[in-house]
Amino acid sequence: MTPERGFALAGSISAFIAVALGAFGAHILRGRLSAEMLTVFETGARYHMYHALALVAAAWAAGRWSNPQAMWAGWFFLAGTVIFSGSLYLLALTGTRWWGAVTPLGGVSFLLGWMCLAWGVVTARP
Repeated sequence: MTPERGFALAGSISAFIAVALGAFGAHILRGRLSAEMLTVFETGARYHMYHALALVAAAWAAGRWSNPQAMWAGWFFLAGTVIFSGSLYLLALTGTRWWGAVTPLGGVSFLLGWMCLAWGVVTARP
């Protein structure tokens, strides 16, 4: 499997997981978590979905232009999803506040991914 197909597959699976976790939050966790923690969980699911789609975009860009920047973007989006959304899921489910200190690292990874994707688009050869 090519790296581009790998990112497209990862994005598709990640989107599936984001929808499943969003439904879990809406139907199972409502009433079991405080309103604040439910909002934290929902934020994790929302950014999870955004970056599942970003993974698919990185796969498309990498396949279209064959540049390393798009591949880096995919890795950053994947890492950001695990760190950002994962830490928010754990914070909401466990109430352990120090997970909130991990979340910004995932946010930085998302930002790096978007910058790499932009760099890849700007420097791509037709």
